[in-house]
Amino acid sequence: MAKIHMSLQGKGGVGKSFTATMTAQCNELRGTPTKNIDTDPQNATFHAFTGLNVQHINLIENKEINTRKFDELIEIIAPLEQDAVIDTGSNSFFQLTNYLISNQVPQLIKDMGHDLIIHTPVTGGQAMLETLSGFSQLAQQLPEEAKLAVWLNPYWGPIEHDGKTFEQMKAYRDNKDRVTAIIQVPDVKAETYGQDVSDMLKKNMTFSEALADASLPIMVRQRLKIVRDALFKQILASTVV
Repeated sequence: MAKIHMSLQGKGGVGKSFTATMTAQCNELRGTPTKNIDTDPQNATFHAFTGLNVQHINLIENKEINTRKFDELIEIIAPLEQDAVIDTGSNSFFQLTNYLISNQVPQLIKDMGHDLIIHTPVTGGQAMLETLSGFSQLAQQLPEEAKLAVWLNPYWGPIEHDGKTFEQMKAYRDNKDRVTAIIQVPDVKAETYGQDVSDMLKKNMTFSEALADASLPIMVRQRLKIVRDALFKQILASTVV
């Protein structure tokens, strides 16, 4: 049985590809590398991480799902013994979600003997309400065969509304039975840890590549290691990998 990890969120630029790269890296670090696929037709961020050997399949043509390309994706998934990580584009959120539901893809993946885990980020700041809406749509529309992992990403600000944390918000309380895991991305200081992680991601480097890069200052690598260990501990504790 393989775990098929798929990132989905209707709001762009909120850390969706981040969830894919971190899930893939966490598996690789523990000795279980994944089959990595990027389906984003415009911003193939996941594919840019050459150290993760990511295959690119464009699922969207003329704003519609290319059924033949989706067939290709399923043929790749079907025989897998290793886990897979699939990143998707925010501009394909509605089309892909509807396609998964109308074609009973979660049930199909279960019938293959695999687990489907949908990873969706929820952020603070201006995008919080929109990402909460995306989470709610997934929780309410996807069938129970699709498990849901929520990534709380505080990079743009605390995930709070009217003094309530995510677990206290109506969006979560109404859908908590659908949530398999909550992964709290470490809230790092922007001027040090946050800047180091941001610089690493802008270079499309994995943690392993950055920590092995002798051109980086020792303390930068130390801070990156601390962030990596804190995040990967969260992922492993969530039992989704």
